[in-house]
Amino acid sequence: MPTNKKESTVFTLMMCTMMVFGMSVYNALLHNGIGGIVFSELMLGFLPAFLVALLLDVLIVGPFAKNIAFKLLGENKGKMPLTALVISCCMVFCMVLCMSLFGLIMQQNFSGNVFINYIQAMLLNAVCAFPLQLLVVGPISRSILKVIQ
Repeated sequence: MPTNKKESTVFTLMMCTMMVFGMSVYNALLHNGIGGIVFSELMLGFLPAFLVALLLDVLIVGPFAKNIAFKLLGENKGKMPLTALVISCCMVFCMVLCMSLFGLIMQQNFSGNVFINYIQAMLLNAVCAFPLQLLVVGPISRSILKVIQ
């Protein structure tokens, strides 16, 4: 885990970049199929999603999720890897809630029942976001951070 502001900034940028890219590819596959992914379109959608995710992470979701995680951990706060796991799960849950709404807005998916569309988007995103974070992005980011430290 990051120990100072510089490490925290680098760690957040790595996590956010990899998660947004991974989720962008996943959603492109969901909506277009394997043959329908166009790299230029993927990159065009990546930048606004990255900026929104980064701002949410730094300003709203990060502090909120960490607060919830530390309350859930109680006296186990600081014990690794449990602390990292609980913080990651809280972050993913909160980001899925927010970024699923962002995705619906960007796709202008307001046909039919918007609430059902939102729930469906959240569930589909959660299916990918949790394993992506816990099995790929989190371990890679922590490994890179260890090298930096």
